[in-house]
Amino acid sequence: MTENVTLAVGDPAPDFDLPTAGGGRVSLADLRGAPALLWFYPAANTSLCTRQACDLRDHHEMFADAGYRVVGISPDPVPELDRFVAEQGLPYTLAGDESHETMAAYGAWGEKNMYGKVVEGVIRSTFAVDADGILTLVKYRVGTPSHIALLQKRLGLTADG
Repeated sequence: MTENVTLAVGDPAPDFDLPTAGGGRVSLADLRGAPALLWFYPAANTSLCTRQACDLRDHHEMFADAGYRVVGISPDPVPELDRFVAEQGLPYTLAGDESHETMAAYGAWGEKNMYGKVVEGVIRSTFAVDADGILTLVKYRVGTPSHIALLQKRLGLTADG
């Protein structure tokens, strides 16, 4: 098992370049010049991940109005991401990190306790990155039901723009 990285507000966001749903790519360099919201989740089309994805979809306008580009990152292969986008009508970018390198760089891959057993996997996490690539929000072990409320509070966003 690998030791988990822990990032903090003020740290530079680790660089990445990943394939996306729809056949493109996304990198940290692509996101420069505007804030971004990166959320790491375990698997497309599973109950909690779908709920989180749909919450972000339903509040996407709030993030867009504040200039945020939303990018979801999971270990899924691109065909699975394509299916997730199509089935849930997701308006933001989904990227696949099958090697887990990007997730590990952000501390979103590592040891976690699942039902009393220590396993290695995705640690549900969310990061806000400013226009210069600096982390402005770091939240590990995100609670799905409280995710949007946490982002609204910590990023100073309001649902009515």
